[in-house]
Amino acid sequence: MYGVILAGGNGTRFWPLSREEYPKQVLKIVGNQSLIQNTVSRIQAFIPIAHIFIVTNPKQAEQMQFQFAPRSLPSFIYEPMGRNTAAAIGLAATVLKKRLGDGIMAIFSADHDIKNNEALQSAVGLAKDLANENYLVIVGARPTRPDTAFGYIQVGPSLQAFPNAHSVKKFIEKPEKDAAQAYIHAGNAFWNTGIFIWKVSTILAAIERYLPDLSCGLAQIEAGMGTAREATLTQEVYSRLASISIDYGLLEKTDHLAMIPVDMGWEDVGSWSALDKVLSKDTDGNIVIGNVVNRGSRNSIVYGDKRLIAVVGLQEVIVADTPDATLICAKDCAQEVKPLVETLQKRDIGKGEEHRIHKAVTRAWGSYTVLEEGKDSKIKRIFVNPKSRLSLQMHTRRAEHWVVVTGAARVTIGESVYTLSANQSTFVPVGVKHRLENPTDYPLEIIEVQSGDYIEEDDIVRYEDDYGRVKKVEGGSV
Repeated sequence: MYGVILAGGNGTRFWPLSREEYPKQVLKIVGNQSLIQNTVSRIQAFIPIAHIFIVTNPKQAEQMQFQFAPRSLPSFIYEPMGRNTAAAIGLAATVLKKRLGDGIMAIFSADHDIKNNEALQSAVGLAKDLANENYLVIVGARPTRPDTAFGYIQVGPSLQAFPNAHSVKKFIEKPEKDAAQAYIHAGNAFWNTGIFIWKVSTILAAIERYLPDLSCGLAQIEAGMGTAREATLTQEVYSRLASISIDYGLLEKTDHLAMIPVDMGWEDVGSWSALDKVLSKDTDGNIVIGNVVNRGSRNSIVYGDKRLIAVVGLQEVIVADTPDATLICAKDCAQEVKPLVETLQKRDIGKGEEHRIHKAVTRAWGSYTVLEEGKDSKIKRIFVNPKSRLSLQMHTRRAEHWVVVTGAARVTIGESVYTLSANQSTFVPVGVKHRLENPTDYPLEIIEVQSGDYIEEDDIVRYEDDYGRVKKVEGGSV
């Protein structure tokens, strides 16, 4: 069996904690692990790590890779852009077919919380039997409240050969509260969890029948796999694909669909309001995280870190604070955070970086924090992990000054290689190859001052890199 985890998105719903390049999947919202770590751990109980694949975009993949030790790193399937779940699942099925052949694939989302993993595992076991009979299978969660943020699946009679599975009558998209209550009372509607199980060949055949344009595009992508044009061809095909969900585009049309109802303590951790369902509260119904002083607030979420947040008399409010952005939002408007971030992406005030990246950024070699930024300058605090190094690189429009704060740095500038200790510094001219390395067993901290007419992160040419970030081009690499 293959496990496929859908981990796309634009980092909008949990803004300002999540960003375009720091998605909610890497946030530690429930427990001590990130959402993506929790998801991989959950399905690793019945699928080996070698058969687990994460579908995401290249920008977000780097942050997700940091979540795992090298020996427990899942495989990644890259989408050049988001085109909803039909394309993501179709691409995953095509990759699996090409690399591993036909088999059963189970699809999960990276932002779910499941309390009873044994119940999930039992449902997946039954779903495998159904999939072997060429069924497309959905796992449904028994609803515990009339939630209007979820889709529902109304089921028909049990299947004769599989009494613990049901036929599907219809899909219900986020009903009004009274209708949701009626579905629960009737006992024949379940939350649509987005957990699907089927054979690779079965879903590809269904895509060919119900989504012929997507099927044609996937065939083009498959033809380019393993060639020099794979990435370019995938980009071209994806740019032409319609954005459509697997539910609407296919599952609502097929006549060979089954649903397995499960009591597994399922929650979709999709937005700030979901925290009410998955985190513990104080006696006044508040969720308080970080350095917070509260007087008289009720039923609110206050989420911070080291900086002091003082709140008085809040009622049904969300406060989320980061070093460069703060969200204050009525709880019943939590779904408006996504369009708010889309407004940030479009606004023409400054650089609008608050939607894209944090001030503190984790990289494979360590991390950096932007301390100050001006039009032609930027100051960073950089930490390099022991025995780690940055790429051999060059900048075309900025120079850099490095000052070692703690530790020892091995520095390459042009043809020169030398060591700097605490309180020593060096200068990197514009257009000169350079590298920063920590050869010791202790952390390295430096202050970097950048100056030039362009100081964005994309002004970089990599020549050598320990983390596979050198771009391949015709005739060589850059």
